[in-house]
Amino acid sequence: MADNVISGYAARFGSITQIGDSFRERLAPGCFKRTLRDLPDVVMILDHDSGRVLGRVSAGTLQIHEDSTGLHFTLEADPTTPEGMTAIGSVARQDVRGCSFGFRVRAESWQDDGDNLPLRTIEDVDLYEVTLTAFPQYETTSASLSGRSGSVRRVEADLHKRGIETAPAHVDTVTSGDKFAAYRDRALRQAQAAMRLRGIH
Repeated sequence: MADNVISGYAARFGSITQIGDSFRERLAPGCFKRTLRDLPDVVMILDHDSGRVLGRVSAGTLQIHEDSTGLHFTLEADPTTPEGMTAIGSVARQDVRGCSFGFRVRAESWQDDGDNLPLRTIEDVDLYEVTLTAFPQYETTSASLSGRSGSVRRVEADLHKRGIETAPAHVDTVTSGDKFAAYRDRALRQAQAAMRLRGIH
């Protein structure tokens, strides 16, 4: 039975991304602190699709916290569901290796850098969801397989007791290069900017 725990950073502090041709953006340390206290029941989904839920804090299948680096998550993906299988397979191959998040800005500041685009620093947000995606707005986000969950180990132990052996999954990890990054970014920039204006990263 394959590893099913996915972990990484849904956001990293200090990384600057460009929002279309309008402005640049970064996340300030502490911007998730209040929302994780007041609105802790965050869900993790695939590609911002609310119909493809992977985990939820209140269900115990998603752990999420802010540390000095950014917004860290640990997801127990369910290999018995289509969404869980997709997440496990695509992250194992590193076809999907980034994250994004849906939110509403509560506090921000702006900086004029002269010849550069204006820089927005997000200081406080309402966080609604985090998502696995192949096209993250912030390229420094991450997602990788990190082991088996307790529930999967219990299933394996039960199968073993019944005399049914589970073969280990051998998945080749392929890390694709960035030779298509410039083309991809041009094609996605306008769509991403529109998503961001609706409060979706």
